[in-house]
Amino acid sequence: MDTACLHFQYVGQGNVSLWTQSDVCWQCPLLPRISTRQTLNSTVIAIDTAYSTQLAIYDQSNTSVCNINHTNNGWYHFKEYGSYQLMIQLKATGQSKDNGTYSCNLIITDEDEWEMSLPIIVAFLLYLTLGLAYILVMFLYRKQYFYRILFCVTTEHLVESDLGAPTSINPTDGNKNNEKKSSKRLKSLDTFRGICIVVMIFVNYGGGKYWFFRHSRWNGLTVADLVFPWFVFIMGTTMAISFKSLLRKSATKWQIFRKICQRSLTLFFLGLMVNSIGGYTDMATFRIPGVLQRFAFTYFVVALLQLLFAQSSDPNQYKWWAPIRDIIDYWPEWLANTVVVTTYLVLTYGVSVPDYNCPKGYVGPGGLHKNDLYQNCTGGMAAYIDRQLFGTSHIYQHPTCKKIYNTTVPYDPEGTLGTLMSIFICFLGLQAGKILIIYQNGWGRVKRWLIWSVILGVLAMILTKCKQNEGWIPINKNIWSLSFVLALAAMAFLLLSFCYVTIDMYGWWSGAPFFFPGMNSIFLYFCHEVFHDMFPIAIKVASTHAAQLTMDLWGTTFWVLVSIYMYYKKIFISV
Repeated sequence: MDTACLHFQYVGQGNVSLWTQSDVCWQCPLLPRISTRQTLNSTVIAIDTAYSTQLAIYDQSNTSVCNINHTNNGWYHFKEYGSYQLMIQLKATGQSKDNGTYSCNLIITDEDEWEMSLPIIVAFLLYLTLGLAYILVMFLYRKQYFYRILFCVTTEHLVESDLGAPTSINPTDGNKNNEKKSSKRLKSLDTFRGICIVVMIFVNYGGGKYWFFRHSRWNGLTVADLVFPWFVFIMGTTMAISFKSLLRKSATKWQIFRKICQRSLTLFFLGLMVNSIGGYTDMATFRIPGVLQRFAFTYFVVALLQLLFAQSSDPNQYKWWAPIRDIIDYWPEWLANTVVVTTYLVLTYGVSVPDYNCPKGYVGPGGLHKNDLYQNCTGGMAAYIDRQLFGTSHIYQHPTCKKIYNTTVPYDPEGTLGTLMSIFICFLGLQAGKILIIYQNGWGRVKRWLIWSVILGVLAMILTKCKQNEGWIPINKNIWSLSFVLALAAMAFLLLSFCYVTIDMYGWWSGAPFFFPGMNSIFLYFCHEVFHDMFPIAIKVASTHAAQLTMDLWGTTFWVLVSIYMYYKKIFISV
């Protein structure tokens, strides 16, 4: 997968070599791939098709000898399973237009542009068809057409379905229905969480081995980079509601604190169990950080802050500054999070890393970056802190940048310093929850969420200059950069607004099928990790995008079906 065949042919005397580099490897030197000394003037090599590739031809004195025709200044995006021929011909001096003595031509012998995208299109149409069929069936069910067809009578009532309650046919029940609606669980929050866990399972299972369903190699943003911060965000949102409920039930702060500690420790322990999957139980190399561990620490800090400053009532709803009381009433929490973000920025960009001669503020991938200048500086201060706290052997050994940048040092994307930014995005999610519990008007809530989305999105664009690598603070999931958190929080506010309007305000969407996984999200996350290589979830298939996508979608669908079963059996496992 993700490869094409390049037939390299050289006609002439002397030695020439082909040098290549991927465009995703930012500020990296070209690397030698073929030399005529090694290949007897003709060979076939595999070329990566996930990203564009730069090609250059050098003679034995390491001088570029020609521009390659049919490329954009040496850059070309090869197509998967394509076949290409690169012809290098030495001509007599003065006969060639290419640097005097050489002509270089890239010849396309076979290129199928639909091969890579076709499985995604088919899968999309299949799930779209299933979704439309589900909507049609539920519509007929609500309108009682099935009963009329099968029994030729009009049914007096229908059993209320969790996928969407039917319209009441008894006009005297209107007030009761309204009362139920006002006190019912907000399905938009569970749907949001369900979207996160479903996409997370899909990308963790491989995402069909497509590059955009994998984490970014370093700077940038892919589908896989979205779900973790969104999950942290919605954890903060639901935290506001749960705290409100506990305080209304007159739970003491000591009781709430014990619940916070219990949940944090449980999440951390489950995370350690996940890290041991596959037999990785050697305590000399056991990885300590992880996804659930970061959830645990983030939850503990944000919940503790909320415990200290949460209010069981709304005493300032009639003040002149009431429209922004969700901020003013909780100014100590904003101050604390300002300290958290400032600490992150100072440590990341203002302190020199003591070892490996890394410069102050370096947050690159190391390895080939900047022409091998900072090979062992992967992640900068974030990596240094983890090495000091956990030891080099107890952090993630295969960072996403390893393949492209040829990094040699370990780096953990769920490390300590990035947790500070997890705390911040969780707090922004908590802010969304405060808007829910303080303001009762539906559109008033949505407007505030959209305002937050715009503000955070604009700040992210300013920090990145709307570029992948050249901004002041590029979007980077590995270090959880400030721009990354702001951008993902902006998207989260937007997604939350969409779910709330379509599900809870107008009932256009029941939240299915994402609502069901959202009700048992931690359970599904843990189980999908434990059983990821077991039948019937995992079946060995051909190494093609179509086959891998089919299995990864099946594995994801399996856990969605499990969550639906658990929902109707009223099995809800919380931590």
